[in-house]
Amino acid sequence: MKQNIKYLLNIVTVFTVALFFSCTDNYKEVQKIGISENEPIGEAENINLKVTDSGKVTRHLVGARMLNFSNRDFPYYEFPEGATLHIYDGNKKSTIVSDYAVVYDATSIIDLQGNVVITTHDNRVLKSEQLYFDRKKEWIFTNVPVTFESEQDVIHGNGFDSNGDFSNAEVLEVTGIFAVED
Repeated sequence: MKQNIKYLLNIVTVFTVALFFSCTDNYKEVQKIGISENEPIGEAENINLKVTDSGKVTRHLVGARMLNFSNRDFPYYEFPEGATLHIYDGNKKSTIVSDYAVVYDATSIIDLQGNVVITTHDNRVLKSEQLYFDRKKEWIFTNVPVTFESEQDVIHGNGFDSNGDFSNAEVLEVTGIFAVED
């Protein structure tokens, strides 16, 4: 009888140890139950996000609708009805408008698409079908065709690079320059 109890105790011990080692932390997986990977985990309307630095607004993002896909392996926020991004440099304000936008937090990139128009603080205008804004580097760029209009010229090219305040704006692969006459 003692041997049977000892045998049973060994089996229970082995079973308990196996049970503890087989358990894993599935908290993230449990959170995903009932949420489709293709669906946003949140939706918001009338987005009005202001980013400040030392008490001053540096960027202002406005959108009619935002979809939150932060449940993905590469999280993002989608603005399917377009977005307007105001960039402030002191008292200077430049504005970027697009039909569609995606904000990637992991890379700090905003991907603006469809009828993208930048109006700089000094009334220069850039038009393109796609543009990227790197929030960390305060850098605006694209590699698709652009039209850049200033008071003197209209410049067509295939790409654009600029710092955030547009003091180093450059049209790449220029395909045509047209002088504007008064």
